[in-house]
Amino acid sequence: MAKSNLVIVESPAKAKTIGKYLGPDYKVLASMGHVRDLPKSKIGVDIDHDFTPDYQPIKGKEETIEALKSAADKSKKVYLATDPDREGEAISWHLKELLDLPEDKTSRVTFNEITKKVVTESIAAPREIDQNLVDAQQARRILDRIVGYQLSPLLWKKIRRGLSAGRVQSVATRLVAEREAEIRAFVPEEYWTLEVLLDRVAPNSGRFKAQFHGREKKMELKSKEQVDQVLDAIKDAPFSVSSLKRQDKSRSPAPPFITSTLQQEASRKLNMTPRRTMSIAQQLYEGVDIEGEGTVGLITYMRTDSLRISEEAIAAASSFISARYGKDYLPDSPRRFKTKAGAQDAHEAIRPSNVALTPEAVKKDLTAEQFRLYKLIWSRFLASQMAAAVYDSVSLDVESAGYIFKASRSEVKFPGFLAVYEEGKDEESSEIQTPLPNLQEGEPLTCAETRPEQKFTQPPTRYTEATLIRALEEKGIGRPSTYAPTISTILSREYVVKDGKYLHTTPLGEVVTDLMKDKFNDVVDYAFTATMEDRLDNVESGKENWKTVLSDFYRGFHQELEKAEQDLDGVRIKVPDEVSDEVCDVCGRQMVVKSGRFGRFLACPGFPECTFTKPLVIEMPGKCPKCGSRILKKTSRNGYTYYGCERNGDKLGRACDFMTWDVPVKENCPACGWTMFKKSGRGAKKPFCINEACENFVPEEKRGGYRKKKTAEAGETAAETKTTEKKTTAKKAAAKKTTTKKTTAKKASTTKKAAAKKTEEEA
Repeated sequence: MAKSNLVIVESPAKAKTIGKYLGPDYKVLASMGHVRDLPKSKIGVDIDHDFTPDYQPIKGKEETIEALKSAADKSKKVYLATDPDREGEAISWHLKELLDLPEDKTSRVTFNEITKKVVTESIAAPREIDQNLVDAQQARRILDRIVGYQLSPLLWKKIRRGLSAGRVQSVATRLVAEREAEIRAFVPEEYWTLEVLLDRVAPNSGRFKAQFHGREKKMELKSKEQVDQVLDAIKDAPFSVSSLKRQDKSRSPAPPFITSTLQQEASRKLNMTPRRTMSIAQQLYEGVDIEGEGTVGLITYMRTDSLRISEEAIAAASSFISARYGKDYLPDSPRRFKTKAGAQDAHEAIRPSNVALTPEAVKKDLTAEQFRLYKLIWSRFLASQMAAAVYDSVSLDVESAGYIFKASRSEVKFPGFLAVYEEGKDEESSEIQTPLPNLQEGEPLTCAETRPEQKFTQPPTRYTEATLIRALEEKGIGRPSTYAPTISTILSREYVVKDGKYLHTTPLGEVVTDLMKDKFNDVVDYAFTATMEDRLDNVESGKENWKTVLSDFYRGFHQELEKAEQDLDGVRIKVPDEVSDEVCDVCGRQMVVKSGRFGRFLACPGFPECTFTKPLVIEMPGKCPKCGSRILKKTSRNGYTYYGCERNGDKLGRACDFMTWDVPVKENCPACGWTMFKKSGRGAKKPFCINEACENFVPEEKRGGYRKKKTAEAGETAAETKTTEKKTTAKKAAAKKTTTKKTTAKKASTTKKAAAKKTEEEA
């Protein structure tokens, strides 16, 4: 019997997809990730002997390693087909070393996308393992191990056990901490805006708003006195259109995704964490079962910093756009995007493997998260190859008493790429768009109303996961594969916490950051960390020796470590309590935030005299419509978010039973003053009033939301809906009861079998 060829990949899903393409002459097995690594119990690096690593087989992988070794021995040729990046190259090298694979029967292959064409072409053109890539990964791994294993024990001794420090995570924490310090130090400054409501002289012919600009140059209104001065000047002065400009403005599409922009956009639009985004993207890359197609890799490799697109993919996109949208939606020439300086450019940008597989066509075969992420990637890529959007833009200046007021309007004239996709924004634009009548230059106007408004400057916005990734990328800190684990680490260590979508440091994070800045400035220095990333890239390209890079770093790091231990001898750094706005229900003290096995919670600082604790909650805008108390964001036993009065379950005789699944908003009803609510979920939702005695009251069936909308379409009345809900609840209860009975019966059967076996053994 002829020997078959062995292909080793990381995951079973990838093995399944590739096995389908290669056929019976190839056996495809998964290594289940890394097979050997530095030991967890010790540093595992002999620093005194040229940073020699002590790699050990990973515990629990014995069966996998044995199966791979046995299959390799029986194979004619072994193809190492792990992911096409530094880490994938290192896994292939570790497999070759651990399985003791001979040079003449071992080859390396990579797949930028897992399609039949690419897989068969790659297998036909194998290469050797790139030792430069392996050395770059070894250098990064050993560098992080040295920092983590030599610096973390110092943090344990001086601050608290269980802490960690890292080359990239410490810099990321510093970014968040410094933004928090900026916010605290921020002093708001007064400024004013002045809006005028203008009418054309001809009656009933259009009213519009214009914003104060200044004279020839923009003026800032810093006080009420300055505003009054302008108001006095224009009080009796005529208004007229001093200039009017109409033009077509074009807007080009965003480039296709790279790793960082995918994580940012998924955070903005899909509310996915970077780690979750990469996990779902990995599934789409490795392959999904599609009806009629089999197992298909839907996207190209998702760890990339390149904007390059293959000519074949550009041609496929152009054909698809022309067929679906028409030739007007194609640009004059195919779009090619320039990759930023310093990028590795090892792979293409992230794109669908087959643009003809539309999100709608594969939706039924994907999970909800897979569909949403695939649609995002597919739409962004297709839009990147479409014509620019064209806007009909009108801007005008209105003059009065030498002062200029500006108004503008922009409407889509030709949607172009907007027919498919529009890039998200971290912050909403403050630019005011107002409907404008068909005005002419020199046309007189009358002022119907002036609207001065006092405002104050706002502090810098806290980082979100998306903006923190962007900041790390802009500073050259980390690489595509490091952003997601870095953010996960600083959150799991509780150096940083999320408040809604925003990140802020905890007192623990600030204490650790201050210590790092004081004693280990190089480790948390932005420029130093970015330079180290560049040196690791140089190792990858063969320009530097990896052990030289490690030696240069360790010399300065070791000196800082020794000096820190001397300076902090006998010192124990106290982490200040994080004081909350909550008051202890028992003794009235201001409660503090503590951490436990199940996360952060509120505790009375009077422990052990007072042991009162309660969950950490998020206060929402508005007031409880029943008792006027605060509304809090809460989580049900099943993990669903709801909103309830702070006195829910109050044990001091002040209980209030108000709760809702709808989200409270900042706006109050203009008629009755009650807090307004909106339906939960993504996208724009219209606020509604829940006060039945108010003229603005919106009945339940008219508030929107998927279930109610569906009910209305089916013609059900509110009573029928209630009956349906009761039936559903009864069915669920019956199903639960049946499941419980089955489980109990199963347990009883198992117990009987165990008892019988024991009796048999005793006999």
